[in-house]
Amino acid sequence: MIAKRLCIIGVGLIGGSLARAVRAAGECEHIIGCGRNEASLQTAQKLGVIDSYSTDAATAVADADVVVLAVPVGAIGSVLTQIRDALAEHAVVTDVGSSKGSVVDAVKAVYSDIPVFFVPGHPIAGTEQSGVEASFAELFQQRRVILTPVAQTDVGALEQVTQLWQCAGAQVSTMSPEHHDAVLAATSHLPHMLAFALVELLNQRDDSDEIFDYAAGGFRDFTRIASSDPVMWRDICLANADALLELVDDYTQGLSRLADMLRNGDADGLLKTFEQSKQARDRFIG
Repeated sequence: MIAKRLCIIGVGLIGGSLARAVRAAGECEHIIGCGRNEASLQTAQKLGVIDSYSTDAATAVADADVVVLAVPVGAIGSVLTQIRDALAEHAVVTDVGSSKGSVVDAVKAVYSDIPVFFVPGHPIAGTEQSGVEASFAELFQQRRVILTPVAQTDVGALEQVTQLWQCAGAQVSTMSPEHHDAVLAATSHLPHMLAFALVELLNQRDDSDEIFDYAAGGFRDFTRIASSDPVMWRDICLANADALLELVDDYTQGLSRLADMLRNGDADGLLKTFEQSKQARDRFIG
């Protein structure tokens, strides 16, 4: 058994789905949830996602073997401060934040250094929905989870968190926090910014109602992630701003090149760009 007592702070889509998966795997005796919204926690308990709950983080983590911080990255420091003196000596703490550099900085701000029991992590899974009602046990099946241990991270703690995600069906890999943030800025954070920006651009037009009425599958596919939690993505983008700004600049230059091709009627240039992009995506999907 991975943990007799599992504490999940933030019982939403990710935290709730992890709780469901661990319960389904029979790897935990008791799951306690924590959050600010008691009504949401009551719903989680009624749904069988958690066994008990507390709105006080320090109370929730008492005697927990594993603590999962499933809160927005901007709240990590505040939560760590609340639970610092209440953790059991044997407790292992991990998180699910999409930006690891900012999480490492937040941990250092609370503990002066990274404690051996903290394992930064990020499940590459989710939907555009949010809340515990949207959670499901299969969310992490065959999905990647990236752990970003640092030099101080205890090998035993890393193994325990690895097993936690593996029992949820995930494929676990490790990399440095810096490399994680560079990769995720390109593959996740930039796409979300583009989706939000396109929807906002069209929403500001006088004919926005007509545009959205006639939106077809391509628009729906491209902008699906613009339905994601705005607070969470605000925090992620600000936390990974350096890597993201570099990519935004590169993307802007790419759009400018395409605009020049349109102005110049450069059919060959457009075709070459589109063909290269199609081939690259086909290789990825294949």
